[in-house]
Amino acid sequence: MSTRQQHAQQLSSSLNLSLPPVAIAFCDEAPTGVPSFEGVVSAGCSFWQEAAAGTFVTSAGDHALCSIGIHTHNLAGAPASQPQELQASLEAMMGLDYVREEEVAALPVMQSNPRHAVYGPLAEFPMAPDLVLLFAQSQQGLILSEAVARVDGGSPVAMGRPACALVPQVLNQGHAAMSLGCCGARAYLDALTDETALWALPGARLATYCREIGVLSRANQTLTAFHTRRRKDVEAGGRPTVQESLQRIS
Repeated sequence: MSTRQQHAQQLSSSLNLSLPPVAIAFCDEAPTGVPSFEGVVSAGCSFWQEAAAGTFVTSAGDHALCSIGIHTHNLAGAPASQPQELQASLEAMMGLDYVREEEVAALPVMQSNPRHAVYGPLAEFPMAPDLVLLFAQSQQGLILSEAVARVDGGSPVAMGRPACALVPQVLNQGHAAMSLGCCGARAYLDALTDETALWALPGARLATYCREIGVLSRANQTLTAFHTRRRKDVEAGGRPTVQESLQRIS
């Protein structure tokens, strides 16, 4: 079993994920043997969902209908219409007071200017991932937040719109982050349900995140049993000590 397969298995089993972990990498030369994406998507975030089923490589043209995504990912070779499309999108959003000029200026944008983005399941990814994306519910996010705080030395950043800004945030800062998505991503992605958020882990430290996620997953299971047993005993009229509650689950 490869290291990436091991990490994918650790993440899926520790967190009980409904979708496999998705790997993303950026490059200037398309990797040999990886098929180009075929089809049209409404937004670049759609690739995250598509990638759960197979690996493919994209270029700016594949992201053409997502001016915001091309901007945050700083993709080279953008269509000539990109500046106009981006301006039209921003003007519409500012007209609704959805975003303001200073908020647009503060959006994370990738520092590099790659020509290609590669997406696929972590378990079969053909190259070292720049980051790993997880679709996680609140209980899974609890474990992730605890593990990320331990690895990164502080609470993870919690982001909102746009969902695609999660990628440059993590790549530029080198720390994991969580995104609640945006109304666009939630319209385009079936996997981004009302109960789900997005988490991104830097690929360079994936082994460390996986180790802590495993440790904290096991600890959460034990402590959940402890608290569940303790609640039942108290509701039944008992006043158990901590030691008595621990003995009840041993």
